[in-house]
Formats: sequence, C-alpha cells, structure tokens
Amino acid sequence: MNPYNEIKHTKGFIFNIQRFSIHDGPGARTAVFFKGCNLRCVWCHNPESIEFKPALEFYPQKCIGCGQCFTVCPTGAHIIMRFGENGEPRHVIDRKKCTRCLKCTETCYSGALAGVGREVTAEYVVESVKSDLPYYERSDGGVTITGGECMVQPDFLYAVLAGCKESGIHTAIDTAGNVPWDYFERILPLADMFLYDIKAASPEAHERLTGAENTRIIENLRRLCKSGRRVWIRVPYVPGFNDGELTGIADLLADISDEAARAGHKNALELVEVLPYHKLGVSKYEALDINDPTEGVEPPSDTEINRAVELLCSKGLNARKS
Repeated sequence: MNPYNEIKHTKGFIFNIQRFSIHDGPGARTAVFFKGCNLRCVWCHNPESIEFKPALEFYPQKCIGCGQCFTVCPTGAHIIMRFGENGEPRHVIDRKKCTRCLKCTETCYSGALAGVGREVTAEYVVESVKSDLPYYERSDGGVTITGGECMVQPDFLYAVLAGCKESGIHTAIDTAGNVPWDYFERILPLADMFLYDIKAASPEAHERLTGAENTRIIENLRRLCKSGRRVWIRVPYVPGFNDGELTGIADLLADISDEAARAGHKNALELVEVLPYHKLGVSKYEALDINDPTEGVEPPSDTEINRAVELLCSKGLNARKS
C-alpha cells in the first residue's frame, strides 16, 4: 500500500502558496508558507505568519464605505470612530471584539479586508505544487516549505513532504531550527536540502532578538551538517539589531563547517546567504494593527552587506548577498 495515501488527509495551517520564487533555494520554486511560529523575531517581515489562528488585515485606503462588514460581523467589531479636531469619521476594527471568524472578508468587494490563514490537507498542498512540475524540471527547482516555522507542524510537514517525494519533486525546508532533533530525524529521508536561519551567535543576543536562546538551534545545525543533506545558511542583516553579531556568526559557522569536514562531510555548509533587512513588512503591521518593532530602521547599504559577505568569506565560507 502507498504510505502517502494513509496520511494525505493530514491537516495543517498555511497562509500562502507563492509560485515562481527564485529566492528560496535553487531553481524556480513554489514556496509553501506554513502558519505559526515559535520565535518572535523583532524584524519579522511576515507578522501575519506568527499565530496559528487566522489573522484579519484591514487596508482602510481601499475601503469604499459600503457597510457590508458592519452588517455581517457577529460581535460588532467594526465601528466608526471620530478623529482630530473636526471629528473625522473613520472605519476601525475593535481587535478585542474580533473573533477572526473572517465573515467580513467574504463581503468586502474592494479588498480592504483580507483573511490570512486557512486549514488545508496535505493532499491540497501537494496537488497545488504538482501543477508547477514543468518549471521545476527545466530549472532544477522544486518546492520550499517555509513559514512562519514549518517544523512546528511536524505531522502536516511529513505528509506534504511524502506527497512531494512520491511525485518526484525536489524538497527544501526553510527553518530556524528551534525544534527537537527528532523532528529533523523524521523528515531527513524526505528533505533534499535545508535553508537554515542563523540570526545571532550569542545565546543572550538571540533571546533578546527572537524570544528564545539558541543552544538547541546550534546543536541541531551541527547534527544537520553531518547528515549528508545540502545546507544553505541564511543570515538576516538588520542594522541596529543583529549587525553586531556578524563576527560571532562567521566564527560559529566556520567552526561548524570545520567540524563537519573532520567528520567526512566536506563543504557541508554549501552556501551562506546574507539577507538584507527590507521594509516590505511595514504595511502588514499597519494592516494587522500591531506595533512594528523596527519602525525607523532603514535597509542596510550595499557597502554594509558587502562587508558582511567579505567577513564570512574570510572565514572560508562560500557567502553571497541574497
């Protein structure tokens, strides 16, 4: 009996399937974004991915004032408030009342309201990515499972990977590695490569920046580099937050690479990518009505990124700007 048939109805939460991605592994890829994360990175550019439950985004500049959302909202979360000296009326959402039933999004014709996140089966994901098989074959691409943090839904992840492998699709896992090692062991036979985030070198800085220290993350990376799987490291570069960690990160990765080489896995860290901070998440924070911890932070200059790449290369690592 086909093992995948036994698990293809496993359910999990996703918030996007993005086709023709060229920044999430080799070749043309389909990126599947799992919802939910067990870190709280201060620079997160996908804040809608953090919670497991659905999120409601509101873009007031798109609102045409039809009033349909007021009619269908069961808790009265949509209200009119007046602002400024002239009492300008504005449509706002009382987030304390909102249960995220998303009924309002079904009646919003202008796209001012958008629901983020849904529960689907592994079969749904696999069938979705299979439609891009011709593009994978021509570009040596495949599917990249990302998030959020895809590895905090281990059963769903396993089922999706099993279906992709059955269809001959190259699989990559994008993870921050903050899960038990046995989660990795379970999927190693099904994952062709890993995109592994390293955000800080010191446990104190990592906890300050992400809400969790990094002992388990680093140990998992050491083990992963001895597994025989391809590993690409991703280092976010956020001025004023983790730019002071770059030297420590370079030393850490060089040590892990040397350790893996001594164990017979030369060039285990195939590539180190430096990911410059960008401001694409700003509008999402506004739409979710939550504070942006990086307000006022500007993207790093090319000079800063080039220095970071040069530092990593000076440690014998194959590094580049993403």
